[in-house]
Amino acid sequence: MKSDENTKKFDSAVTYSSYLKVEELLQLQSPRSAGPEHDEMLFIIVHQTYELWFKCVLHELARAQQLLENGDTHVALPVLGRVRTIFKVLVSQVDILETMTPLQFNSFRDRLEAASGFQSVQFRELEAVLGRRDKSMVDHLEPNSESHRRVVSAMNRPALFDSVLAYLVKRNHKMPVEVINRNYAEPYSANQAVQEVLAHIYRNDPEAAMLLERLIDIDEGLQEWRYRHVKMVERTIGMKHGTGGSSGAAYLASTLFKPVFADLWAVRSRF
Repeated sequence: MKSDENTKKFDSAVTYSSYLKVEELLQLQSPRSAGPEHDEMLFIIVHQTYELWFKCVLHELARAQQLLENGDTHVALPVLGRVRTIFKVLVSQVDILETMTPLQFNSFRDRLEAASGFQSVQFRELEAVLGRRDKSMVDHLEPNSESHRRVVSAMNRPALFDSVLAYLVKRNHKMPVEVINRNYAEPYSANQAVQEVLAHIYRNDPEAAMLLERLIDIDEGLQEWRYRHVKMVERTIGMKHGTGGSSGAAYLASTLFKPVFADLWAVRSRF
């Protein structure tokens, strides 16, 4: 009888494998090459890992926005710092992909058919959370699908910088009314009046200034990852079109040097 009870306890115990769903996770890599080509496994795992990190970044930014809107500087700071550290990991994953030569990638590239990183729903959602407002972002998504709804929802609610502005208002910094009451579904443009307030904050509110620097860290991290991504694609396929009909490196290059927090970069010229 005791043996049966012990077996039941063992069966129901949470283990490393059951908690992390390791068995299920290790079944999610399905190379399409007939061989399969040795390097396709690396390609799949790195990109699946990217999607997991995107999920984590979205989770952290949702928490950061809540904390900012509540005016909680000290808890928001490490959350934003964590996002920056995750971007460092995203950059380091490019180093792993670059161990694959153009010939190795092209040995299985045709198996990707119409699949393209351009189709990453989570990255589109992340761009929207960071403030991108572009209806073409959902053109490749099935209308009324969960993926479509997620990205559209993110484009219609306050972006991260809107939450930052709300945080600054809570600290008695007066922002232009038209900015605070703006339509969140419309793109935000750099605003000189906002920059004047930011300059004042940098000089007179060290706690808020520290938080603004965390945002610059995130912006710089995203731009660094974009740059490394462009160079990795150029290194692997040159200037050929990407999979799924994308323009490959040319499209990625067009996204460079477009900061998320334009006001925070512009204000540096005022010091």
